[in-house]
Amino acid sequence: MNLLTCRVLILPKKASDLFKLFTEEQEIHDPLFKAANVSVYIKRDDLIHPFISGNKWRKLKYILASVLMQRKTGILTFGGAYSNHLLATACLAAMNNLKSTGIVRGEKPAELNETLFLCQSFGMKLIFVSRETYQDKESLISKLLDANTYYIPEGGSSVEALLGCAEMVDEFKRSYSHIVLASGTATTATGIAMGIYRKGLNTRVESIVVLRGAEYLGQEFNYLPEHGSLPINFHHNYHCGGYAKVNPELLTFMFGFIAATGILLEPVYTAKAYLALTNLIKESYFPQKSSILFIHTGGLLGILGFKNQETIL
Repeated sequence: MNLLTCRVLILPKKASDLFKLFTEEQEIHDPLFKAANVSVYIKRDDLIHPFISGNKWRKLKYILASVLMQRKTGILTFGGAYSNHLLATACLAAMNNLKSTGIVRGEKPAELNETLFLCQSFGMKLIFVSRETYQDKESLISKLLDANTYYIPEGGSSVEALLGCAEMVDEFKRSYSHIVLASGTATTATGIAMGIYRKGLNTRVESIVVLRGAEYLGQEFNYLPEHGSLPINFHHNYHCGGYAKVNPELLTFMFGFIAATGILLEPVYTAKAYLALTNLIKESYFPQKSSILFIHTGGLLGILGFKNQETIL
């Protein structure tokens, strides 16, 4: 792909034009797409909120409703040192006058990174535990969870999250043959697939799995009895070495795309998903005349963890 000719035709002149960046899908024009005779659009869920962005806002929407309905005063959850979920939860809690506690995987660093600094700034109490201890979440929950605190699973993965993600389908302005997005727990992809199934659309979700050895995601989510066989495919060959792993190809691609379009990606999720999309198009995975929607799932602060890795380019 010639990134210098890849562009999104957006020249906002007023506030209403900027609002369309969120409410409407924008077409990406690229010679690769034209040659393959496919159309590619992008949905900018990263614009929902600077800290509760993308799928995190959708996952937490109904979870917050449950917290408030049950009159809880605090939230307990888990995440890694660069967890978008921890940051989104911390910000959401602060906005709703709730206490928040984040169990962080790994020893406490000498200096907090940007994500954890913001979590702490939003009032989140950070508890660092060893990776071994972190695996025994049930034990940690039994020690730290009280009657006034609501527990949110790592990444926000829950029934409430599925419902929030399913609603995205109602926002689509066009009909699409394929939806492409990055997946960690596959909650967002599964929720979208549920929304597609309910509406009877002829659309398939292409889930780009960013974890190595996560083939269980397909086995776990591809069939839900209450929803029938969901229209979702899992792609496991685009993790670039594993979760939060990068290589020169990915970084070159990501920085080139950012410079050519003005759309920020990050290397943990969205850059891998968009690179996978272009590779699938090159491999003729999508039939001609396919209409493809790429979901930008946010989490852009993740790029800060790689700010020194451009030296490997």
